[in-house]
Amino acid sequence: MSVSYLPQADWLQALCKSQPIAAEMLARSPEEQRRLGYFHTLREICQQPSTWIRTSELMRQSAPALSRFIEGISSLTLSGSGSSDYAGDCARMVLQKELAINTRAIPGGTLLTHGSAALPIGRPGLMVSLARSGDSPESVGALALMLKLEPNIRHLVLTCNRQGKLATAFQNHPKVTAITLDELTNDKSLVMTSSFTNLVLAARFLGLVGHPERYQEICERLSRIASELIYEHFGTLAEVAKAPFRRVLFLGSGSHFAGAREAALKMLEMTAGRVSTMCETYLGLRHGPMSYVHQDTLVMCFLSSDPTLRAYESDLLRELDQKGLGLLKIIVGEDIPGRLIRSNDVAIECQGLSRLGDEDSTVISVIAGQLLAFFSCLGEGLRPDSPSEDGVISRVVQTFTLYSPNS
Repeated sequence: MSVSYLPQADWLQALCKSQPIAAEMLARSPEEQRRLGYFHTLREICQQPSTWIRTSELMRQSAPALSRFIEGISSLTLSGSGSSDYAGDCARMVLQKELAINTRAIPGGTLLTHGSAALPIGRPGLMVSLARSGDSPESVGALALMLKLEPNIRHLVLTCNRQGKLATAFQNHPKVTAITLDELTNDKSLVMTSSFTNLVLAARFLGLVGHPERYQEICERLSRIASELIYEHFGTLAEVAKAPFRRVLFLGSGSHFAGAREAALKMLEMTAGRVSTMCETYLGLRHGPMSYVHQDTLVMCFLSSDPTLRAYESDLLRELDQKGLGLLKIIVGEDIPGRLIRSNDVAIECQGLSRLGDEDSTVISVIAGQLLAFFSCLGEGLRPDSPSEDGVISRVVQTFTLYSPNS
């Protein structure tokens, strides 16, 4: 049986057998792990392969209702705030291709400030609200505003919290349907990890409502690849986090750029801003942002499986090497060319990514970014469960005043 299908206690034991650093961390009592501040985040990162299987089952059970819900729509809006916005962006391109309709990922805050003008053209439309807690002011406010302004838009809520306002405040509205993911995905940690990837995969199902077997196969393959990444490279990323970097650049193309945005946010949040981050596309880096890459910069590269994209990406990475830019590179992908790896670089090989394709493998890259951020947080002497010691950011954004578009 794959480790991705094991109960939590069993997969933690399996991880300890393969990774000494995990054994050391988990040998401490739960009370000590909580005091050191990694009890929740460690489990929430590592549980992702198994929770993806549960999300697959839940979404496939919802297929009949969702099929009727998306029938005849002419536009799709994926909305969220912060990481939840990036989750929608990870799924956007493949949904647009499969549904053949205008699809956009729009932050909840943009809907609040710009209303209908921010939406894609095409009615009837569907707006999918993605949220871990469902209690952030933007999430609830954006949905309420769209219900007021856009009578020809249906609404689907995908959330990890059945008690959240998104799941409860609109439960009797005829145009709103809510699906709550497994409670395990409702991360206790300040930062989103398993909630993020499960929201990506939940949204992904909208393009495969009529092909639930294919969706199940994708989720199972992802689960196996993620399990292997964690069990083989947990210690690798712990060692990389010890390097003397003060900046991290995350590179990705297409859907992987959306994953790079999330990975950059994880590093920024979990180090409380002590490590500066940037995300960029490979081709976009040459147009000014390359000036960010100093000798203290770690470059994390999400490598495409598409031959044309990989050719562009490889040229850019060789250019960085030729110019002597960056402290080291971490390259995440399958069949990573040896010529791209310098003596101090790290390759995270993930067999099976090519068969999935870039559009379905973003969550794998994100896990590598999560682990790097987790160990960097510990290296800064911070607590991954609550890295913002001064309360600058919180698990749920504090309430703020919402203004009417006509005020």
